[in-house]
Amino acid sequence: MSWLSPQEWQAVELSLRVAAVATACSLPFGIVTAFILARYRFPGRELLNGLVHLPLILPPVVTGYLLLLAFGRRGVFGEPLGKVGIVFAFNWTGAALAAGIMAFPLMVRAIRLSIEAVDPKLEAAAATLGASPLRVFVTITLPLALPGILAGAVLAFAKAMGEFGATITFVSNIPGQTQTLPSAIYALLQVPGAEPQAMRLIVISIIVAMGALILSEMLARRLQRRISA
Repeated sequence: MSWLSPQEWQAVELSLRVAAVATACSLPFGIVTAFILARYRFPGRELLNGLVHLPLILPPVVTGYLLLLAFGRRGVFGEPLGKVGIVFAFNWTGAALAAGIMAFPLMVRAIRLSIEAVDPKLEAAAATLGASPLRVFVTITLPLALPGILAGAVLAFAKAMGEFGATITFVSNIPGQTQTLPSAIYALLQVPGAEPQAMRLIVISIIVAMGALILSEMLARRLQRRISA
């Protein structure tokens, strides 16, 4: 990475950190939400499904503005959280929050399809042998759905790496603090003669995205072979 300037490297490092934190923090919620949608029928299920997929439909700027209203320094949740030292607005943690929310629908969709592919008879058989619902989920459902969980996590990571609209609306574009790869590319494209620098970051974005997808395919196939063995 010596061919990147310090500011460009900061954008790369921050994007990787934001995407990793967004994926890690949203994954437990994604698994639980996907399991509920895949296995339960209840009043309000369609509403929950709609809310989960809402970030895919709304313009990213709208999502960012709603996050600003909710988690800004004077927001409904932002003000009380700020009193205990948790700040999202104009902070890299806010970028992770925005990226996680925008990536959440893709994660849930992939995990839900994987859980739906698990034969319910296997879960029922474990339950008849005395296993609790939690044990059935941990020992039967989760291992069999692992390839889909991995795919959902990688999709979320890739989406978080490329998130722009909600992030820049919520946390702005502050070099070294909230300037991720997409924000840095956008800023460079506004500067005459900065196309070479922007192209370097574009190449980095493509390499990271393709690397993540290829790695996920390799790991998913390996896990699938182990499950089938």
